[in-house]
Amino acid sequence: MMRRLLPRPALSLTLFLLWAALSNAGSAGTLLLGALLALLLPHIVSPFWPDAPRIKHPGVALSFAARIAWDMLLANWAVARRVVGPVTALHPAFVEVPLDLRDPFAATVLGSIVSLTPGTVSIDVDRERWVLQVHALDAPDPAALIRQIKQHYEKPIREIFAC
Repeated sequence: MMRRLLPRPALSLTLFLLWAALSNAGSAGTLLLGALLALLLPHIVSPFWPDAPRIKHPGVALSFAARIAWDMLLANWAVARRVVGPVTALHPAFVEVPLDLRDPFAATVLGSIVSLTPGTVSIDVDRERWVLQVHALDAPDPAALIRQIKQHYEKPIREIFAC
């Protein structure tokens, strides 16, 4: 009965907490709407997400979320400094990051995280070659960017989802 009401309890909890944080309103109606969405959305998306991997290491996921937030803050500052500076100092580049991930969901999570970090945008996850295509605003050393993505993001994702 409970599994039928909450097919993905962690997703429902996350959606509710995000709703509460982003709505910035503590009224009963706003929280009730958030709870309703948290209950309904997992049912709505389940046909598109039949085999979502489970988080195997929630502690690693929490520290990873903190790292992403910190990286986003640092990247915002770095991009702001570069944009205000001379355009000729920028070294934009398209980079192909070879993936050790073989799970489409985990690879999509990686691409999303790369896009959330200012200064980089994931263009495609090539699942035939398992390559993440990235555009970087400033990548004077593309090999260093590849190492950073693999070490800071791909490695923890592999640990979180045990893939």
